[in-house]
Amino acid sequence: MAMQCPMMKMKTQTEHPCFGGDHSKAGRIHLPVAPGCNIKCGFCERRFDCANESRPGVTSRVLTPEQSVERVRLVKRHMEKQGGARLKVVGIAGPGDPLANPKTFETFRLIRQAFPEMTLCLSTNGLVLPEKIETILAHDVHSLTVTINALTPEAGAKVYEWIKLDGRKIDGIEAAALLLAQQFKGVEAAAAAGMMVKVNHVYIPGVNDHETLDLAVKVRGLGAAMMNIMPVIPVGKFRQIEPPSEATMEIVRNQAELIVSQARHCKQCRADAAGVVGQDIDLAALNA
Repeated sequence: MAMQCPMMKMKTQTEHPCFGGDHSKAGRIHLPVAPGCNIKCGFCERRFDCANESRPGVTSRVLTPEQSVERVRLVKRHMEKQGGARLKVVGIAGPGDPLANPKTFETFRLIRQAFPEMTLCLSTNGLVLPEKIETILAHDVHSLTVTINALTPEAGAKVYEWIKLDGRKIDGIEAAALLLAQQFKGVEAAAAAGMMVKVNHVYIPGVNDHETLDLAVKVRGLGAAMMNIMPVIPVGKFRQIEPPSEATMEIVRNQAELIVSQARHCKQCRADAAGVVGQDIDLAALNA
């Protein structure tokens, strides 16, 4: 397996706004080129879009790889004119799962050709991550985020409704067990290959909250450099659930930080977010 340069790994961590980089200097863009998904999370709702809504899985439209290059060019030019932060990172995080969509890697290929200075990143649910590690490395992707929402199949079966793997649609405990095994194997392989790996975790009171700290121990042991614990957004299967308070999230993150570094600045960005984290560019106005 190909290994990444340690200096590039350090550069990725210091410049990537989702990995603790300086937000005032480093901007990012998410390219929504991956609509298909191979799992169904209980909290995922992608049937509608609101311009004022900021959550994963939401995008105004899906782009082609060629349109993605033009969007990067447009956002890069806009940020340079504004001064301050420069566009540093190009990522693909949905609106489905990037590894379930062939256009993901075609997009990365075109972006690397047009903007060789950019840091490339990818977010995935991890279901097919072990089989895709070599392809990810071959496309010069330096950082990886894997969303893992359970430690045991029992909790996972409450979070995930089904998965599609090897042509089969599977649900229940079996689906959760297969997904978790793939996720853990993928995180370990990516870290061993020298990638910067962050684990996202959606904190759902009464469902998976009892496993969060043990999961932090598990992913640290697999080589993850950082964890991002996010409060559940009450949509989909969990639309009636009361999300955890800011005080609860602060306590959980403080406890988890004793185990593995915590990302505290996440805004649960849209799949088409662009600009500085927390100060996204109005793409509709930009295109007007």
